[in-house]
Amino acid sequence: MHPINIKEKFSKFDKKWHPHQIAVVDDMQILLAKIKGEFVWHKHQEQDELFFVQKGVLEMHFRDKIEIVKEGEIIVVPKGVEHCPKSQTDQEVHLLLFEKLDTKHTGNVVHEKTQNSYPKI
Repeated sequence: MHPINIKEKFSKFDKKWHPHQIAVVDDMQILLAKIKGEFVWHKHQEQDELFFVQKGVLEMHFRDKIEIVKEGEIIVVPKGVEHCPKSQTDQEVHLLLFEKLDTKHTGNVVHEKTQNSYPKI
């Protein structure tokens, strides 16, 4: 048991769309990710996802709307809802993600951005 410095952890990687695990709480993992540009349309059939914007502005695209999530805000994407995270105007966004350990990175989609494991930092 020790404090985790989020800013320090973000400084340990640069790769975009490649989450890094910083902690596990029961069956949930806490991930950090840097994003830039547009991700992949996907959904997680059995898992919710929580996105906390640490830096920047996230556009969470849904098929029927776009939600703007600003620094210091969270958005929860319910299980089964198709979504596509995107940064605004190609800016880098830093995210904390809370999701179950068995959540697949791109859910029901296999894509070149899909990660099958997350480095622990």
